Amino acid sequence: MRYETFNPKKHDVSKVAKLVYDVDYRTFDMLFKSSDTAIDRIYKSLLDEDLETFTVILDDDDNIIGILIYYIDKFKVHFYFKSLRLLIVDILDYFVLCDVRPGDLYIAEVAIDDSLRGQGLGKKVIAEVIEYAREKNLNRVILDADFRNTGARKLYEKIGFKEFNKKRVKFPGFERGMHNMEFIL
Repeated sequence: MRYETFNPKKHDVSKVAKLVYDVDYRTFDMLFKSSDTAIDRIYKSLLDEDLETFTVILDDDDNIIGILIYYIDKFKVHFYFKSLRLLIVDILDYFVLCDVRPGDLYIAEVAIDDSLRGQGLGKKVIAEVIEYAREKNLNRVILDADFRNTGARKLYEKIGFKEFNKKRVKFPGFERGMHNMEFIL
């Protein structure tokens, strides 16, 4: 398994768009009413964005097996003005995601291809990110676990993450919330 900065001219943008969708499919489905429409909009946004912190995870044959997006010391909020619905996702994220401080490595997204889940790859990616943060002498690794994704939260707790905050945003008929979690180095 190796990591490479995402390049839409080199990597399979459709596969990456599907992985981005998988991370937050509930919100995308609510806003777009169709996974195909959501993935298409994500695909188009991936062609236009500056994605320096967007990493693809590759197997030995250069097949994309996952994605990782992380930030050190700050979280760069992306506002997708070309799509109103993606802009809404970004606004919702702004209210529920971790507050990143100097000395933090923030894991914004990690997704493993659904055909490879359950093999420990996600756990391995997070362990390697923690090791990378230690090598950089950072203070902590932080991430978010959606209130509705109990499996992810349990995985993070098993690795050693602890909840340090909860954030939620509510609208009539919709609620989005996150467990903000940290791993102290």
